[in-house]
Amino acid sequence: MISARERTRRRWMGHRLRIGRRDAGFTLIELVVVLFIVGLLAAIAVPSVSGALVRAREAALIENLSVMRRAIDDYRGDLGLYPPDLGTLAEARYISIVPDDPVAGEDVDWLVIEDQDEGGVRDVRSAATGVGTNGVAYREW
Repeated sequence: MISARERTRRRWMGHRLRIGRRDAGFTLIELVVVLFIVGLLAAIAVPSVSGALVRAREAALIENLSVMRRAIDDYRGDLGLYPPDLGTLAEARYISIVPDDPVAGEDVDWLVIEDQDEGGVRDVRSAATGVGTNGVAYREW
């Protein structure tokens, strides 16, 4: 025979186990709140990520323009004339390859500024349309 104390203990343990099983999951409200918070954080993060991608493309554009302009200046300093085209810089080993325009895309050629007096490539600019994050059109960089 079970004592009253044992019955009370078993009843209490059974009650705790039932409560424990029932409280093991999440309520619908809790799940909705968590999904709302995750969605809100994603909505905040997406614009900053896309802005970072634009800034990275612009940084690559600045670097590519700098490298090609330095190569044009080196070519002119060594040979006394401007290169006839950008491919000549690669053939003469002033640059390894003519880089792609990261903003305009790889299928778009660079805008070449020719020298009026001597001929040849005096400057190079991006063919991308639009305005950079600094407020200046890409074609004027």
